[in-house]
Amino acid sequence: MTDFFAMHGYAAYVWPAYALFAIVLLADAIAPALARRRILRELTGRLRRAASRKTP
Repeated sequence: MTDFFAMHGYAAYVWPAYALFAIVLLADAIAPALARRRILRELTGRLRRAASRKTP
């Protein structure tokens, strides 16, 4: 098992690559949800401002 984790001396290159891949994959999964929340907040604000302008 230690041989596997040592990757025959290439562990310093392989494991950071796996970690970077996992981080990018996680960011790619989270980004649409964050964008959706931001867009919904922006649209809600616009609708409220538009409604307040119409009501005297």
